[in-house]
Amino acid sequence: MRLVNLDYAASTPLRPEAIEAMRAYDISEMAGANPNSLHTLGRRAAQALDAARRDIARSLGTGVRPAEVVFTNGGTEADALALFGIAEGARSRDHGRTRVITSAIEHEAILDNLAQLKRRGFTVDILKPGTHGIIEPGTLDAAMGDDVALVSIMFANNETGAVQPVGELAQIAHSHGAYFHTDAIQGYLHAPIDVSVLRVDALSLAGHKVGASVASGALYLRRGVPFEPLIRGGGQEAGRRAGTQDVRSALGLAAVARTLSPRLDEDHARVLSLSGRLYERLLESPRIHATLPDLVHTDRLPGIVSILVDGCESEELILQLDVRGFCVSAGSACSSGSTDASHVLTAMGIPRERAAGSLRISFDDRVREQDLNAFADALLDLTGGARS
Repeated sequence: MRLVNLDYAASTPLRPEAIEAMRAYDISEMAGANPNSLHTLGRRAAQALDAARRDIARSLGTGVRPAEVVFTNGGTEADALALFGIAEGARSRDHGRTRVITSAIEHEAILDNLAQLKRRGFTVDILKPGTHGIIEPGTLDAAMGDDVALVSIMFANNETGAVQPVGELAQIAHSHGAYFHTDAIQGYLHAPIDVSVLRVDALSLAGHKVGASVASGALYLRRGVPFEPLIRGGGQEAGRRAGTQDVRSALGLAAVARTLSPRLDEDHARVLSLSGRLYERLLESPRIHATLPDLVHTDRLPGIVSILVDGCESEELILQLDVRGFCVSAGSACSSGSTDASHVLTAMGIPRERAAGSLRISFDDRVREQDLNAFADALLDLTGGARS
């Protein structure tokens, strides 16, 4: 039986461009060389790393300096660097900045670090979204004050796909003298992102969400933003992230960025159309509902379809669909396989008993429309078919 992967929001298959770039590195003389060494192979590795840094900078919009890109070992590390590094940096610059604001719909890479922030002496405020899954600018504005060091609100939610009004939120944070970070791990190279337009101070991204290796990621850190390194030792990445850089993974990520950036608008439109048609098919069932109440007017990522199935448990549906050859999830795949009701959906006001029947279907430009149609047939069959 052929398996159809419709869980791309968790992780994506490697793209040929990434495989080719990493294979070329593997057979090169500089493979394994330390890019911080002064000898010839070290200099070649450093040059390759610099070229990859330029490609990532270009993919983030106009005016981004390569030096503002910090390579990390994935998105979780990039989020932690931003959260702790900027909060501590802002407090060192202004001792009155002791508060951090984030949202209830963030990924665990942010939420699970909040307790440590509190132990470091910060106060943390968590904003709730509306029923449409959006953090409203007015909600943030009401929570701001002169004691806020950092605001961290994701670019787009990894479960519902709802794109947040990051540009407006960043402007509000800046008007109160605070810095703004966005976790763009789910949105990078899936939706147009230009940090000069969004005016964010930091942005996290991860390679495995777009077809690069799991161990690849980066943090955009705007020049001049106060920052305290999370880990010290070695001085790599201009002292912002200690540890010998993984040149191989960086080259794979850069190859994907070079490939997807020029065609982003085209891919975005095509995949958004496919997800729209899938929503239409699935909502033919009286038991299936979109988690976002207004699909037409909500800005959302193109490749995430988020639904609630009445009278079903997510775990049961996932296993039944798996038997039929379709791999989907109930939400974030970063919770140790947990199928508890999603913290994102409950924060949106969806009752736990309904949230327990959630499914996330996710894909990118590589999806085949016939596979989406076959999936819709399977799920509609499991739920009793379309409306009469």
